[in-house]
Amino acid sequence: MEYRFYGWETATQPALNTEYKGISTPQSLYDALLNIWCEYTCAPRLREEWSKENITLGQCSITSFLVQDIFGGRVYGILRPGGNYHCFNVVDGVKFDLTSEQFGDEVLDYEHVEEQFREEHFKKTEKKERYEYLCKELKEYLNRV
Repeated sequence: MEYRFYGWETATQPALNTEYKGISTPQSLYDALLNIWCEYTCAPRLREEWSKENITLGQCSITSFLVQDIFGGRVYGILRPGGNYHCFNVVDGVKFDLTSEQFGDEVLDYEHVEEQFREEHFKKTEKKERYEYLCKELKEYLNRV
């Protein structure tokens, strides 16, 4: 299968734990998240723009920290206009961004980045709650399939 997220060709790192039954690579996580990402998991400031057609919109930080839970590595952020960061992952030296499709044809700069930390991001209660919801929904989804 051909994916459209940034780095999909090399996003084949194995899961470091079995907490999420059936998730073996970032690609398999992406497949599962397509069934879970929703308006609620979208960042509140972007919810009015979120749609099934742009399912990855506003999902970056919570998704990146979930990726880190499963595959390890680090989360980095690309500074965006307006001062927010777009988060993505680097695992074993491989960069990939499960939510890059939200930017359409825009080419993001994955070189000039800053490491992101969940402790800082989760100071926002709504973001921590969206992350916890995403984790819970993923486990429930995997138990059904």
